[in-house]
Amino acid sequence: MTTPSDTEPFLTLHTAVVLLGALFAGLVTGGLSYLGGVHPALSVLSGFTAVGGAVLGLRSLIR
Repeated sequence: MTTPSDTEPFLTLHTAVVLLGALFAGLVTGGLSYLGGVHPALSVLSGFTAVGGAVLGLRSLIR
């Protein structure tokens, strides 16, 4: 029988930091574009785009 301490974590620390940083970047980008007067749907799309770009960038930067 395995105990909880013997199993691997669901997310590694590296993955968690990259995803949290990308989420923050997407929220900031989407929020600033919305406050700048862009249509809300386009603000969401810009936030999603920022998340994708930030994941790629942070994954290579944080090692």
